[in-house]
Amino acid sequence: MTRKRIFVTGMGMISPLGSDVPNTLQALSFSRSGLKPLSRFPAPCLLPVGEIPDGTPLVEPIPATHRYALAAAFEAVKGQSGPPESVIVGTTTGGMPLTEERLRQGVTDPAAYRYHATSSIAETIAQKLNCRGPVWTISTACSSGAVALALALELLRNGRFQRVLAGGADALCRLTYFGFSSLQVLDPRGGHPFDLSRKGLSLGEGAAMLFLVAAECPPEGALVELAGAGLSCDAWHPSSPQPEGAGARKAMAKALDDAGISPAEVDHVNLHGTGTPDNDSAEAWALRKLFRDGVPPIASVKGALGHSLAAAGAMEAVISAATILSGRIPPTVGFEVPDPELSLYPSSNSVKTAVNTVLSNSFGFGGNNAALVFRHPEFPGRHRAGDKVSSFSILGEACLTGVGNLAETLSALEAGRSCSGQQDTAMLSRSLDGRAVRRLKRLPRMVLSLAKAACPDRVSGNQLSSVFFGTGWGPLSETHDFLTRLFESGDRFASPFDFIGSVHNAPAGQVGMEFQATGPNLTLTGGEAAFEQALDSAALLAPGGEETLLVVGADEYSPAWTPLFDRSAVMGPPSDGGGALWLKKAASNEGLRILAVFLGSGERNDRVVENLAYCLGGGKEFCRRIGAVLVGLPAAQYREGRQRLTTFLERTGFTGPVLDYRKVIGEFASASAVATVLGVSFLREGEIPAALNDGQAFPLNGRGILVLGLGSEVSAVEILG
Repeated sequence: MTRKRIFVTGMGMISPLGSDVPNTLQALSFSRSGLKPLSRFPAPCLLPVGEIPDGTPLVEPIPATHRYALAAAFEAVKGQSGPPESVIVGTTTGGMPLTEERLRQGVTDPAAYRYHATSSIAETIAQKLNCRGPVWTISTACSSGAVALALALELLRNGRFQRVLAGGADALCRLTYFGFSSLQVLDPRGGHPFDLSRKGLSLGEGAAMLFLVAAECPPEGALVELAGAGLSCDAWHPSSPQPEGAGARKAMAKALDDAGISPAEVDHVNLHGTGTPDNDSAEAWALRKLFRDGVPPIASVKGALGHSLAAAGAMEAVISAATILSGRIPPTVGFEVPDPELSLYPSSNSVKTAVNTVLSNSFGFGGNNAALVFRHPEFPGRHRAGDKVSSFSILGEACLTGVGNLAETLSALEAGRSCSGQQDTAMLSRSLDGRAVRRLKRLPRMVLSLAKAACPDRVSGNQLSSVFFGTGWGPLSETHDFLTRLFESGDRFASPFDFIGSVHNAPAGQVGMEFQATGPNLTLTGGEAAFEQALDSAALLAPGGEETLLVVGADEYSPAWTPLFDRSAVMGPPSDGGGALWLKKAASNEGLRILAVFLGSGERNDRVVENLAYCLGGGKEFCRRIGAVLVGLPAAQYREGRQRLTTFLERTGFTGPVLDYRKVIGEFASASAVATVLGVSFLREGEIPAALNDGQAFPLNGRGILVLGLGSEVSAVEILG
């Protein structure tokens, strides 16, 4: 059976060259540059950046990132037949531009930070566009926007939705400006991609959104087809690419294979092309190895727009689509003298030529690589349908709570003791090589410890291929320490190590390096449902066969910042932790299995519980299959959560044990990861411990466990035996 093809029917973009797609493309076609000295905030050295001019539309009291994302979203949905059923946004810093200002002013009112979370961008778009479905947030550094499109592609192919809005957004902020400065990778002359004299990149900002539609043939208004996507991880270094571009080449090759085309059919490559010596060299290696019969025409737009981080992949997706529509390859602004070691020759001027297929590259910190294939909509789709994932087999599991590891947590629960609180950082990383992790702070140590505990048998032939990480808030320690030192020094001193570690995907990158996992490496930052999003993403994007994958969720408590950002966390003792599952795509319905079965919005859809009950198969079927429910009721939404739980129990007729896991685990964003691991352990033992069921052990009798999330995002994970 042939899968439905995925078409782009709407596009929106705001950039340093224009407030919409037409203006940006027109300025780019004339080789104009949007780079100018920084003016957004004071700095000791005002380097060239791609800054969006003041007076951008949609001026509201929200961060610049959100304004840009909304501008792009509104442009993309014009003329569409209905609102998107799901929204996926890639972002690196979320509301950091406004958060920095509030922190510098010493503001301590949590309400002032309500837009800090990376997930708040997609949530804001969904609210404005009346999207009632789930929202997803991808944070894989500079590949985030492209990865968001890759995820949207699979959601549509698998029939989950018919219409999805996906893209990326990032705005200039001190964290990224001074962070990249500390790495000494900013070119004081402005970026010169692939030029002999290139010395570094120029930062930029902006947003782009693409409206994607699933159809068997090109629908009315189809612009281009998103024909394929490829994801990989270098598993090499936290911030530098593998020198010979092995990961980049793997992502490109997978994208072409996914689209069902050969390298010879590619008419143009949109380069990642940042202008740093190492990045351009690695990409050149990858291109020469992939295109052995000659590299097709290439271009990088970052010399004109700057590097807009998470927005770059989405903005360049729009430009790739426009290249097909116009038959005009954009100029590589800043390119003047070829580098003989690269043997690649982009043009500094726009080139008119027939273009039917474009390969677009985006690479990021942590070795996160993404490549997308766009084709003219009249070309026949070649992607063949693959098997949908019904469930994962569980090979291993681990958790960390306030009382210790999985064994210690189970012992405490059986004794009726609470597992909330925090472990000392030295204790939670006791299984790690102290020398190897000496520069790592709390969250990456936590995630590495979980990975090593969940995957103890990795040398037996079950090679870990992919990593899917869910976190509500990311590495708070690194980000806090970076900005604190920066502010206290009058914006003169910043730690490059803290900056590299501050990106949300840094912990997942550490796992990739530790296990040499070179498959997809995704970080989902969708708030309280981030772990469930990671598990669901794994079902969509992880390779099959004998390869294994890790799904992990974790968050840390920051005494300085968690009370400002997380309303639920302050309603209980300071707590953090996480859980990890070592998985393999299930070949049968035997053994322990798990799958995320539902993701939806609790705030934008008053029928979400009805939809959930329907998705689970209705009352009789659900009660036959499930023996106990572990429910997460975040403290800040407790009343609403209880109402949803009551409705859920009424609709399903479920009368078995219902355990509020946050009361014993603690209040932190990824508590559901711990609950899921505990559910696996209970199922292995065949019963719910007596201490969790009014003093009476509850036998499951072969039935499974449902892990239910009833916060602002509603989620359901089934564990079956």
